[in-house]
Amino acid sequence: MIWEFINTGFNCGEYNMQYDVHLANKKEQEVAILRLYRWTPYCISLGANQQAESINISKAKKNLIDVVKRPTGGKAILHAEELTYSIIYPASHNLSPRQLYHEINSALKAGLINYNPVFQEIELENLQPDFTGFYNQKVSELCFAVSAKSELKFNGKKLVGSAQRKMDKTILQHGSILCGEYHTKIVDYLNYSASQIEKMRDEINATTIDMKSILGEDINYDRLIDSIRFGIQKQFKMNFKSLSEEIDSIVLMN
Repeated sequence: MIWEFINTGFNCGEYNMQYDVHLANKKEQEVAILRLYRWTPYCISLGANQQAESINISKAKKNLIDVVKRPTGGKAILHAEELTYSIIYPASHNLSPRQLYHEINSALKAGLINYNPVFQEIELENLQPDFTGFYNQKVSELCFAVSAKSELKFNGKKLVGSAQRKMDKTILQHGSILCGEYHTKIVDYLNYSASQIEKMRDEINATTIDMKSILGEDINYDRLIDSIRFGIQKQFKMNFKSLSEEIDSIVLMN
């Protein structure tokens, strides 16, 4: 199978989500794609089935923060100080969606270890939470408030969050590698009372961690990109072919 790599750099929320869908809909046989990207302006993404009423959209717009829907499930994420990855993988290939989820997270761990050996302490979550019960709680509006099976944790806290969706002949998986703590400000944009927001602030601070906090230094994003690319290559035992293409009009920014 051919693996292609593309780094699309900084773009707005709508562009980033439509680009992932665009790649997933290409439906090329025996081709997998790794895309790495970032966000400008910062952006709140909502899960595909999440109600927009849970977010104070006017406050987000006032603070120049995008709001967009993801094609995948889960709850609200504030994309800010992070490196985001997406992988498009043929659904007909040799890995089930669950196996692919595990393999990708193992690859991300290998990439983070390449960035700094301290990340050898990363663990893959080995339990699947009761999402039905979780989504009945107010804190469930926060995607990073709980770790799914195989997601990456450091000292018991989520460092990388991912979501996956089967789209006809491909599987789309994308996720956030937390590089700074700005993602915790998501609670400031939730339509809840002040006391409820403070409880959720405590929760997200207790359940997430970021690379800068672990290492005590700013993250070199260029080196992190190289490291994640290395980890994917190592785990899937291949070499990347660079992907260079013109973007269809459907993914152009408004």
